[in-house]
Amino acid sequence: MIAPAWMHEQVTAEQYDSWSAEQCAGIEIMDGMVVVSPSASKRHNRLIKILAVALEAAAGPDWNADFDFDVRLQDVPLTNRRPDVVVYRADTIDVMPARPEHILLVVEVVSPGSETTDRIVKAEQYARAGISYYWRVEQPPAGVPVIHTYVLDPATGTYRDAEVFTGVVDAAAPFPVKIDLTRL
Repeated sequence: MIAPAWMHEQVTAEQYDSWSAEQCAGIEIMDGMVVVSPSASKRHNRLIKILAVALEAAAGPDWNADFDFDVRLQDVPLTNRRPDVVVYRADTIDVMPARPEHILLVVEVVSPGSETTDRIVKAEQYARAGISYYWRVEQPPAGVPVIHTYVLDPATGTYRDAEVFTGVVDAAAPFPVKIDLTRL
């Protein structure tokens, strides 16, 4: 089988921006190269929904919490990520693509096959882009999720560990929020 040309050529921001929503669904762009993401499990999707609803309710009217859209981390080479949950300024709802300066918090739910990317690569990219908060959610095969929270250290441009929650999130930052993940 011969791989399609798009798997071997860098995509520019201009090219990507001309693609339809259907063409952009289920992919990310890393250093100009298309990265295909497998479909998420029902458990993964449910966890994302619970987190997004709770974060939006707690964030107040100036912030939205959503999922399944691109965050443009850099234009050259093009790097678009599609975090599992994004808390972003409500007044930027129609600004596409979303940019790091619009975003307060990104959440990634680690799945089989995304461990290194979510634990290391994306965390470094989000920090370098200046996103203030990063949450990583681990899903043990049996049991309740564990949420690792990080806050950006502006002096180093890296995340430092904040709090770790098992089952129930009771965070003070970036705003007070309580989320019960034991009902998952």
